[in-house]
Amino acid sequence: MTAIHNPRNLIALAAVCLSSMMFGLEISSVPASLPALERVLHGDFQDLQWVMNAYTIAVTSVLMAAGTLADRFGRKRLFVISLALFGLTSLLCGLASNMPTMIAGRFLQGAAGGVMLICQVAVLTSQFSAPAERVRAFAAWGVIFGIGLGFGPIIGSAIVALASWQWVFLVHGPLALLTLALAQYGAVESRDPDAERLDLGGMFTLSLAVLGTVFYITQGADMGFTSPRALAILLTSLACLAAFIVIERRVAHPMFDFSVLRIRTFSGAMFGSAGMNVSFWPLMIYLPVYYHGVLGYDDVKAGWSLLAYTLPTLVVPPIAERLAHRFQPGWVIPGGLFVIGAGFFLMLWGSTAEDASWLTLLPGCVLAGIGLGLTNTTVTNTSTAAVPAARAGMASGIDMSARMISLALNIAVMGLLLLWGVAAGLSGVEGEARLQLAATIASGQLGADDPERARAALVQGFGWVLGYGGISAWLFAAGSFLVFGAHRRSGRRLEVARS
Repeated sequence: MTAIHNPRNLIALAAVCLSSMMFGLEISSVPASLPALERVLHGDFQDLQWVMNAYTIAVTSVLMAAGTLADRFGRKRLFVISLALFGLTSLLCGLASNMPTMIAGRFLQGAAGGVMLICQVAVLTSQFSAPAERVRAFAAWGVIFGIGLGFGPIIGSAIVALASWQWVFLVHGPLALLTLALAQYGAVESRDPDAERLDLGGMFTLSLAVLGTVFYITQGADMGFTSPRALAILLTSLACLAAFIVIERRVAHPMFDFSVLRIRTFSGAMFGSAGMNVSFWPLMIYLPVYYHGVLGYDDVKAGWSLLAYTLPTLVVPPIAERLAHRFQPGWVIPGGLFVIGAGFFLMLWGSTAEDASWLTLLPGCVLAGIGLGLTNTTVTNTSTAAVPAARAGMASGIDMSARMISLALNIAVMGLLLLWGVAAGLSGVEGEARLQLAATIASGQLGADDPERARAALVQGFGWVLGYGGISAWLFAAGSFLVFGAHRRSGRRLEVARS
């Protein structure tokens, strides 16, 4: 009996796939609940950003440490613990009665989710030893993860419409219990007797650097970007980043080995990893604002409209793998980023059309989703294949960290640009009142005083966000193309020699 058909392995695979779906849903389904959170928990625009960013920052904080802990104390044991904590923290979010509790719950949920994500990879790697079986297991895991991300918007919208926003979080309680039972029975315990020591210094300084930078971007408009308090936060963040670099260069077993950046294929893939998350994924937080505030769609219609943005990401990856094999990742990854950028500019045109609707945004949404599908899996496969097998786990950790850090930073940057763009469109209002009104409109509340002016300002702010995403995707595409250059040329010479 092959490993993939072994009943215990099938049950373990089911547990891993269910947990990956939960992780994906908590990224893509929560944006659908943000308008309800703002209304019920009396949150402001910055609070809504922190509901998303608390999750991604926490994931980043634990990613590197989780792999070491799993190797030392047992991959199954840590997987089961992370599942239980994810279920409990999801209940905390669902039962939150105010924004501080919700944001704290989201941070704890993200920490549990980050450990859970790393343990998924560790359990599959140890459970399926034969290369062919491992490829199939990881393929199933990737498909279910993609389904969680791709269908999250409509699932979240349907839950909000049919039940309440609380169930966007509470649903993970019973799902976590089921997954925990499957993992307890199916997963086989494994450890690494030569596990390295935990890099606490690197983990602590990187987390503070990301948290401080996001806080500066998100709260800077209120504090004043050049105020002593804001500048102190920014300088502290930069000092933490410098300390992280020093620690990683000196520690015996760094969680981020900077020497891998000398490998051109790895660095080119990291441009792709970051490029997706300065454009495609953070926009998912702000697309519902446009659908609700500008087009006046309800939760379900907004969720259906978002499917055009996410579904291509599920269909295109198999095509991307064939293209990468035929033309090399050095063409596919920059090409995918270029397509994302083109999709953003097409959405920009569609969002400002006279009779704007989901149909005018549809071509841009589909094109951006195709670009993401071309880039996403290709980046993961390229980054792990670029390093020796013994360092594949570290490479995967750097890839996921690059994704989460760039996502957290650009949720904040896009929110700031949306705020500034809306404020620029509000004539006749000055000073602090202008920013306060802009923040209200940027969260989708147009008000009754002058809804047409508010809608026009929101369209302008959304245009700023789309322009930023498109330009950023193209800049990262250019960076990736240039870094891949030498490897792309050597690959072409090798193909000529073979022919």
